Amino acid sequence: MQISSRFTIAIHMLTCMETFKDEYKVTSEFLAASINVNPVIIRRILSQLKEAGIIEVKRGTGGAAPAKPLEEITFLDVYRAVECIEENTLFHFHENPNPDCPVGRNIHKILDGRLLKVQQAMERELQGMTMADVMADLKKNI
Repeated sequence: MQISSRFTIAIHMLTCMETFKDEYKVTSEFLAASINVNPVIIRRILSQLKEAGIIEVKRGTGGAAPAKPLEEITFLDVYRAVECIEENTLFHFHENPNPDCPVGRNIHKILDGRLLKVQQAMERELQGMTMADVMADLKKNI
């Protein structure tokens, strides 16, 4: 299992938006240059963040900015905005375990609750981290 790079790209994007808000128009091209990815990827993530109410995007060349204070934007908010997973489905289960095998017949019962606990623990940790934390750490390292 691996969370896609969309999550870390989105965190990078929000950090750039806040860092450069007074110096530059933070556009998809600007963000793509910082992250070193294609602007199409950035525009897709911008759209997801906007739909989730995390950012505002001004029409034309106006740029993007956080829609609310950074203390109110958690890693869980960002994760849910860009990862496109259904609730309680972090772990994808193999589709057709063999019902004639005692392991195959019971593996869902054995693992489902445990995997849900792992996902809930991860989400609790993400909920406790904010974009304000990222900015504070960035200021220490600049």
